[in-house]
This record gives sequence, C-alpha cells and structure tokens, in this order.
Amino acid sequence: MVTARQDDAPEGLKPIGYEMFIAALSILSIVNLLLLYVVESQSLTYVLYVMNGMLSAILFIDFCYRLATADSRWAYFGRGMGWADLLASIPVPQVKVLRIFRLLRVYRLLATYGVRSIVGTLLRNRAGSALLTLLLIVILVLEFGSLSMLRLEQDAPEATITSASDALWFGIVTMSTVGYGDTYPVTNAGRLLGSFIIVLGVGVFGTLTGFLAQAFLGSPATRSQSVEGA
Repeated sequence: MVTARQDDAPEGLKPIGYEMFIAALSILSIVNLLLLYVVESQSLTYVLYVMNGMLSAILFIDFCYRLATADSRWAYFGRGMGWADLLASIPVPQVKVLRIFRLLRVYRLLATYGVRSIVGTLLRNRAGSALLTLLLIVILVLEFGSLSMLRLEQDAPEATITSASDALWFGIVTMSTVGYGDTYPVTNAGRLLGSFIIVLGVGVFGTLTGFLAQAFLGSPATRSQSVEGA
C-alpha cells in the first residue's frame, strides 16, 4: 500500500494537513453562503458577513502562498485553477461557489493515497495536524458560538449581547479567557453556552501556548547541542 508523506503530494498540492484545513474552511464558507439565505435576523446576518470576510482573507492568503510557491505560476493559475482560487477569495456571494473547486484537491489526495494512508500521515505529523485543528476549532467556535449566543440573548430583558459586534466580542474575550465583563449572558441557556466556550477556550489556548513555547525554545536535543557548542 502506498504511504502518504508530507513531501510526497501530487503536483500542485500542499501538505495533507494544510489541504484538509483549507478544504474545511472552504466548506464552511459555502455553508455560510447558504445560511445567508436562511437567517432572517439582521444581526445574525452581520455575524455571517464578518466571518465570511475573515474566511475570504484567509483564502486570499492561501492563493498568494500557492502562487508564490508554485513551480510554474502560469500553470497554477491556469490548469491548477488558480483563477478560481482568486475569484473565490473575493467576499462577494456570487463567486463564493467557486470554492467548491478547492475540494478537488482533497479528492486528488484521496484518489492518490486513500483515506487510511492520509489518516496515518496526519497522525504521524501530530504537531502540525493538531495546530491546524486548533485553528479550525477557534474559527468554528467563534462563528457558531457568536451566532448561538446572539440568538439566545438579543431579545432577553436587560441583555448585554444585542448586536453582532457584542456577540463576536464576547466570543473573542471568552475564548481567550480575558473576560472583561462588559458583555455577559443573562439567560440560563446563554450562561451554559458561555461556560462551554470558556472551558473550550482554556483548552485551546493552553495547547496553543505549548506550541508557541516549543517553537521558540526548540526541542531538548536542539538546546543540548546548542549548550555543547557553546
């Protein structure tokens, strides 16, 4: 059986974990596009617009990264569907459907290696896969946590979370465990959701801090070699 490796991806594809992360964001952006036609509340719609803007920025950076690292920029922009990546990163609902083309890269990975080999590769590269998973969790919790909190709180008596900016701000400061206290849930359901976001935020940012510490300090072997060299 062929074993997938991070440096053995088909031409035009990036490492497997990164491709899965971008595919998940592309799917989320398409889901958001559908939600815009379902959600009736204007404040909830604003949350979706903000998140779509953030996703568009990430996907545009992804396009620039692929263009800069492509063996042939014209080949990527043409046969590699770079033009679709560029158009799909524009925050306009009419062209966001082009993000479906990004899923073709994941299909190529699945067709080349198979699900079991890809899962094995992700497990072997646990550090990189976990970091991208954490970033995806942060985005998901920020969006759906803000949408849910606003839906639960905006019509409650004496509510402090009544707008899209209130909900997004609450999600950010709660996940980061800062907790300024200027916005807070007043309903039981909102407090339960807030508790979940707090617990999740502690775990996510605690793990992220560990990754950053590892990146700055390096591995024990690297530090040992540096000391011996000195």
